Amino acid sequence: QVQLVESGGGLVQAGGSLRLSCAASRRTFSSYAMGWFRQAPGKEREFVATISNTGGNTNYADSVRGRFTISRGNAKNTVYLQMNSLKPEDTAVYYCAAHRRVGVTVRGYEYDYWGQGTQVTVSS
Repeated sequence: QVQLVESGGGLVQAGGSLRLSCAASRRTFSSYAMGWFRQAPGKEREFVATISNTGGNTNYADSVRGRFTISRGNAKNTVYLQMNSLKPEDTAVYYCAAHRRVGVTVRGYEYDYWGQGTQVTVSS
């Protein structure tokens, strides 16, 4: 079992920045690829970003590419999502997730563990 706890959400004005963190409970954190997903009210959950277990491979949704950066600190069992140039349409609950498959994936059903989520609200 891997427990994931997100933090860093909040209220920010459009154009501002936030950094989300996701702390994992397992010391084998470096064996897991990680992802960030989000779900806005009334919408389906959508992929945001993913990073391989070593950090050498990343992928982003088109809607956030160039504005968001995913990174990880394996020594701290933590994955980060730096969000810049935020827009009102980025408002959602953000979830981190983990899987042990080889490589990275954008498909939520391929992730084995999920956090509880952190709310991000961007005001216009």
